[in-house]
Amino acid sequence: MKPCGKAQGKGIFLINKLSQIKKWSRDSRTSTFVAASSGKEAYVISLYIDNPLLIGGKKFDLRLYVLVTTYRPLKCYMYKLGFCRFCTVKYTPSTSELENMFVHLTNVAIQKHGDDYNHVHGGKWTVSNLRLYLESTRGKEVTSRLFDQIHWIVVQSLKAVAPVMNNDKHCFECYGYDIIIDDKLKPWLIEVNASPSLTSSTANDRILKYNLINDTLNIVTPNGDIPDCRWNRSPPREALGNYQVLSPGTTRSRRRARMQSETCGAARVSPWGREAPRGVQEFAPLPPPGSELFAAGLVPVSTCH
Repeated sequence: MKPCGKAQGKGIFLINKLSQIKKWSRDSRTSTFVAASSGKEAYVISLYIDNPLLIGGKKFDLRLYVLVTTYRPLKCYMYKLGFCRFCTVKYTPSTSELENMFVHLTNVAIQKHGDDYNHVHGGKWTVSNLRLYLESTRGKEVTSRLFDQIHWIVVQSLKAVAPVMNNDKHCFECYGYDIIIDDKLKPWLIEVNASPSLTSSTANDRILKYNLINDTLNIVTPNGDIPDCRWNRSPPREALGNYQVLSPGTTRSRRRARMQSETCGAARVSPWGREAPRGVQEFAPLPPPGSELFAAGLVPVSTCH
């Protein structure tokens, strides 16, 4: 359970029985969970992934940065230099360790208080190191499929909220995606942070986030000019820096994707094999039937605001 109004792992706790929610609800009536002005604090209940992929016996997740410059049409970029955050204590599914956050939560704000926290590398790996490790232990094909599925999750999660987002041409947003991978190399979306922390905990972290800010500004302010709402061209490849295009956002690209989808007969078919609701194809084109992404379908997502 996670409070919607807090960050950095604060207020998160684990339960394994429904009766524990009732007890917590009763206890919270007279505790700090109650806000004086707005009543009870809103919480999100998420299914815990109890079979995470472990490296060195420790749990980890990925922090990936995604830049969105427009929602309609969707134009988004994935930053290549994300990182993995590791726990300082080896993972165990034992219920006796449910309250040990050093086992379950990867947030640096929590792990830095652990006895085994390393202040040099901050318990972090680069995504490129993770990919190299997976390619050497699981193979290149399954590793490439994993990262393709992560990109699919990012694009589909953005398309899911596009209809309700305020599409201001003068604005952009850099999101922090938290992804966890299970032991079958299936990625799960934990949450999307609208204002990811850009503070640094190590020297390498400082370099990464400096480059993130620099590359972001190079895309949203082309050639260092004042942003113009009429400027809707895609930036040249040399201006992307460490970003890669996930969704180009051009009408031509959307039309090509729709034509390809209709050609393969998947124009109105959902990942679950039944007819998609009217209008879905307009903002969520599907991959060709028979592909790995089509077979995988959509990963369950829970978000809060």
